[in-house]
Amino acid sequence: MYRRKFAKETQNMNIIITDDYEQMSARAAEIAVRIVTENPNAVLGLATGTTPLGLYKRLIADRAQNGTDYSAVRTVNLDEYMGLPKTHEQSYAYFMRKNLFDALGIAPENTNIEDGTATDEQAECARYDATLEKLPRDFQLLGLGSNGHIAFNEPNTPFGSTTHVVTLADSTVKDNSRLFSQISEVPRKAFTMGLKSIMQAKKILVLASGANKADAVFGMVRGEVTESLPASVLQLHPDCTLIVDKAAASKL
Repeated sequence: MYRRKFAKETQNMNIIITDDYEQMSARAAEIAVRIVTENPNAVLGLATGTTPLGLYKRLIADRAQNGTDYSAVRTVNLDEYMGLPKTHEQSYAYFMRKNLFDALGIAPENTNIEDGTATDEQAECARYDATLEKLPRDFQLLGLGSNGHIAFNEPNTPFGSTTHVVTLADSTVKDNSRLFSQISEVPRKAFTMGLKSIMQAKKILVLASGANKADAVFGMVRGEVTESLPASVLQLHPDCTLIVDKAAASKL
């Protein structure tokens, strides 16, 4: 594992390249545990999908071994599928409780996520923006889509976007179909935290693993800052770290 710095006028991103997914997850867990240990009242911005699962398993193991206390931690999640209630096994609310919150002892009232069943989309987006304003994040975890999306902000999402409803790109639906029994079950729309909202976090940690992410990693780190690759906006953040395995870093 080693570090690399790419410095531009618009970028000062810390890059940590690891041998594999397991090492990536372990390094991310070290950072997350340190944040909570130093600030037991931290507000954590969290992500779903398969990429953070290794990190989450290590946070659970650390709590069991070292007693790291999450009772005062509050969380906000990036996104939620439209049309799925929080009890649905493929909803992100269910994912977070099953894979992290219950095992860390984080009470439901300390967690926040968009309501996938909301019928007034505009009102739900405004409600979530108000929640984010009340809970400034000390830390925001991100995965990276193969097309460069972060959260569900697909290519050409405005950098000034706040919480909004998005129609998912075909590539995103395909990426997420592995979690459903068939691709037709994947929702086509979702609520998502916007790019402006993501950039308001004090510290951002991005995880990327696998050769299928290599082009997106290259564009995020060394490409033009452009709305056609949403993750490139992270070059402008003052405290952004990318932890990436060798396969995903192969084009850097």
